[in-house]
Amino acid sequence: MTQRPKEDQTALFNEIPTTGGRARKKANSREQVKPADLGLTAPSQVVKNYVLDTNVLLHDPAALERFKENHLCILVDVLAELDKFKSEQTERGANARRVHRRLTEMFSSSEQVTRGVTTEGGGTVRLVIYDPESCPKNSDELNRFHRVFPDRERVDHRILAACLLLMQYNKAPVVLVTKDINMQLKARAVGIECQDYLNDKVDAREVSNYDVCRIELDPSELHRFASTGELAISEERFHGIAVNEYVLLGAGEKQTIPARLAADGRFVRLNIPEVLKIPDGQSLKPLNLGQRCLIDALLNPEISLVTCYGHAGTGKTLVAVAAGLHEMFNRKYNGITVSRPVVAMGDQLGFLPGSLDEKMRPWLQPIHDALDLLMRPSTPLGPRRKQQKPTGAAPATTKKPYELLMEQGILEIEALCYIRGRSIPNRFFILDEAQQLTPQEAKTIVTRMSRDSKLVLVGDPAQIDNPYVDSRSNGLVYTRNRLKGQPFVAHVALNRGERSELAEAGAQLM
Repeated sequence: MTQRPKEDQTALFNEIPTTGGRARKKANSREQVKPADLGLTAPSQVVKNYVLDTNVLLHDPAALERFKENHLCILVDVLAELDKFKSEQTERGANARRVHRRLTEMFSSSEQVTRGVTTEGGGTVRLVIYDPESCPKNSDELNRFHRVFPDRERVDHRILAACLLLMQYNKAPVVLVTKDINMQLKARAVGIECQDYLNDKVDAREVSNYDVCRIELDPSELHRFASTGELAISEERFHGIAVNEYVLLGAGEKQTIPARLAADGRFVRLNIPEVLKIPDGQSLKPLNLGQRCLIDALLNPEISLVTCYGHAGTGKTLVAVAAGLHEMFNRKYNGITVSRPVVAMGDQLGFLPGSLDEKMRPWLQPIHDALDLLMRPSTPLGPRRKQQKPTGAAPATTKKPYELLMEQGILEIEALCYIRGRSIPNRFFILDEAQQLTPQEAKTIVTRMSRDSKLVLVGDPAQIDNPYVDSRSNGLVYTRNRLKGQPFVAHVALNRGERSELAEAGAQLM
């Protein structure tokens, strides 16, 4: 099959039907199409033109509804990129399909999608075609851009070039919205206004501050709280404290007692055992204030969602698993489900050998380590005495206690990529490394929880491997921010490492 010459490709744009139904044909002189036919001119020059990058739509398909009265521009190159992901059986693939369906609904009653259709917020959305050779004249900025970035087939460069074309044909500001940091740098280098997608970003102070809030009391009030276990004070004295948030009630420098703000506005004492006992296993004792607060939230039957921030070595995973085993053996839940996001979920998991459990084992090894530590029988130190093996007998393989629970279905190691569509009743569900989730994935998990289940999301917002989220827009902080203040939600931040002095020094100084 021979490729059509470039001149003939340009001629296709010049054969657009007119209002009378006739086709315009190119003569000897090159006749150009109107910029509006390519989506380059906005329906009005009053509000801004926002150009969405592919990663924004993959991150949040509802972004098409988020720009209110402004003009939204979707490049056809972005549609081509979305087409690469639509067949994936992942959250990313589901988001790509959602964008395609929503755009189809929006343009179903429009004959010319490049002219724009009205959105519910009072703005418009339109498709934009990048074809600089069909435009009457390229600006000096676009010509300079092509000299700086000569690769015109790269999608990032085509999006940036389209932004320059939009700036040429519109008086209103043109803003590129992307979550790609390198794309933002390129845009600013060539004079394009650029923004991150801020709709689901939380305030930076919510991620950076891990300290427990302190409330000053009179010595008599603190004494009354210590004796009764509850205290009611005026709301002005604890302004900004959310329901189920943990605080330090203090009277002076040395007299402090931790407390939790209950849904009725009273401060209540922490209700935790001295140790978390695991039958035939180890016992775990909280080592600091943060772990005591976390255990209180994990054991509270009225709290069905617990979010926890903490850097490496603070014990967030170990404490969550210990609390889950403690509650399960006390028959509070039918079982435990533990999972962890696989960032390379669609790319690398299928290439690992073995069954699904064997594929997930490298990603979930920290969970196995925690279970092995907590359920390991207490044995005396020192070398074991060798026992004489019976001749001719096959070597017996001793299974670990948690492996027996897995065989009975009491303990599940769940592949997160297959959770869509499930309903999870009466389970203690622990999701480790939850900062790797996108907000849409976090929503999928939260909406899977049925009655009498508890969901525990733990992670470190500072450790992000997922290219589609950052410390302020990942699923962990998004869940905390959106559900903060609900009577069944609690949050704990751990800021003290307990793994070892070396691990704590490495987390703080390296």
